[in-house]
Amino acid sequence: MYSMISLTWLLIGGLLEPVWLLALKKCDNFRHKGYTVLAGIMMFVSPLFLSFSMKEIPVGIAYAAWTGIGAICAVGLGALLFKERITPKTALYVGLIVIGAIGLAVAGDI
Repeated sequence: MYSMISLTWLLIGGLLEPVWLLALKKCDNFRHKGYTVLAGIMMFVSPLFLSFSMKEIPVGIAYAAWTGIGAICAVGLGALLFKERITPKTALYVGLIVIGAIGLAVAGDI
């Protein structure tokens, strides 16, 4: 089992990943400076927190969890903020990501 601080860094990094993605969408090909700056900052901060977590968590597990958290949040926020459709296939595959993350946690790898 990993320390709470490593898991916290991983969670924060994963939650910040979709922030830069959504800011990138909103910056309209870098025409909106505020969103462009936000995207740039989050592109640095999110992997920074991931790197903090990898002091203790193995790189493969940390990266899988980080991208999984980001992907799940990006799909949900895309539907919420941009009215993007979540098809049954999308829900199935996002559900598989959740199952994979839970599997890592139950197996004691997180």
